[in-house]
Amino acid sequence: MEYLVWAGAAVSLIGLGGLVYCIGQVWRARRAGMGEDDMHALLKRVVPVNSGALFLSMIGLMMVVVGIVLS
Repeated sequence: MEYLVWAGAAVSLIGLGGLVYCIGQVWRARRAGMGEDDMHALLKRVVPVNSGALFLSMIGLMMVVVGIVLS
């Protein structure tokens, strides 16, 4: 079950990387002073990525917990 823990940690880190990517995209857009329409279009593209990253993080943490419980 040690492999499940490490695999879960890797999946969680991938999800964390996606979250950092989303934060960076929005932060750069805010600093650039984008208009309301452009910002809305950017957020429409970033929200699905953000949701997927949160899902990956959740699945990875579940894998870690299951690996710890079963070991």
